[in-house]
Amino acid sequence: MAGRTVTRAQLAEAVYQQIGLSRSESAELVDSILGEIGDALVSEGEVKISSFGTFIVRQKGERVGRNPKTGTEVPILPRKVLVFRASQVLKSRINGEAASS
Repeated sequence: MAGRTVTRAQLAEAVYQQIGLSRSESAELVDSILGEIGDALVSEGEVKISSFGTFIVRQKGERVGRNPKTGTEVPILPRKVLVFRASQVLKSRINGEAASS
């Protein structure tokens, strides 16, 4: 799966191959997990997955932006954004370092 976008179908296929559930059960499991993560982010604003990272919903305030083509000032409304912070374990894995656990 390296070097490209990972889709729900690919995750479900990995579950199917590694766990041995049926393809439909694997797809339901992946959908259920992603749904739970989404629901938790909406209600709690933060999801921590051990040895992977933390997803945080952050509130950004209103600010003034500029249209780069015309230079006109444009207000950017307040909004919520999703931030991901990788754990040290994941960062080490990405950098090819041995896991220190």
